[in-house]
Amino acid sequence: MKGIGVVKRIHIIGSVASGKSTLARKLCEDMNIAHYELDNIMWERGKNGDRRRSEEERRTILSSIVSQDSWIVEGVHHHEWMWESLEQSDLIIFLDTPKQKRTYRIIKRFIEEKAGLRKGNYKQTIHMLLKMFEWSRRFENEEKETIIRLLKPHDSKVKVM
Repeated sequence: MKGIGVVKRIHIIGSVASGKSTLARKLCEDMNIAHYELDNIMWERGKNGDRRRSEEERRTILSSIVSQDSWIVEGVHHHEWMWESLEQSDLIIFLDTPKQKRTYRIIKRFIEEKAGLRKGNYKQTIHMLLKMFEWSRRFENEEKETIIRLLKPHDSKVKVM
């Protein structure tokens, strides 16, 4: 990827359907660096459903990741438990994808996963589809400004795309 220089610790943040996972997978492949999803730190995945990990568990898992020499962490989460990732990163990529594009991607993901063409972290249902639209709306109307403020102290290593 042009313009990011030599970095070993990357944090990618953005809305649902902004392209975080796609970018992380591409960088992971190109740079041969491990990729971690904040959703999989937040949630313990199980056969009988997901369990929300405690803040202490999340901090411990994330600390073990960011103590490594290289990593790519991605997710929409922006609460205090994940701030260590921002602090330890060499580069923070904020994906500010337009809402229309995110809406298209949400619908496309739903169709592809329902058709078995793609596998996600959770079962696609109409309820989940509606939640994704709500998360996208909430990001645009509430969380985006919070994230911009959160990233301000790290301005020298933030790249907005």
